[in-house]
Amino acid sequence: MTGPRDDRGSFVAAVKPLVDAMGGEIVPPDEAGTDDVVLAWQGEDVLAVRLPQLADSLDHILLALERKRGVPLSDLDRKAKQEVVRILEARGAFAVRHGVETVAGALGVSRFTVYNYLNRST
Repeated sequence: MTGPRDDRGSFVAAVKPLVDAMGGEIVPPDEAGTDDVVLAWQGEDVLAVRLPQLADSLDHILLALERKRGVPLSDLDRKAKQEVVRILEARGAFAVRHGVETVAGALGVSRFTVYNYLNRST
């Protein structure tokens, strides 16, 4: 039989992959800042999630895409780079200040090329 502490650990374990995927950080609820999201389980504050800044999120997304593909994004062929740009556009990457420049640098292409890829996806 599991007790309340076991349930809390299960809750944290269940939430952790989502927090990691977002590039967030789990902090104790008593250390939560005003911008952090406190999560409760069975009426008790269990953890707080510190969300990343948008620019940090873009870097995190780029690293995740690179890990998923198994090669640096700059080594991808043109078609794969276009697909990456479509994925990033769907995730709002280009709403971030300097998003195009950041993505261009990661892909090893010019800003102009990223804009061309964006125009092709519409």
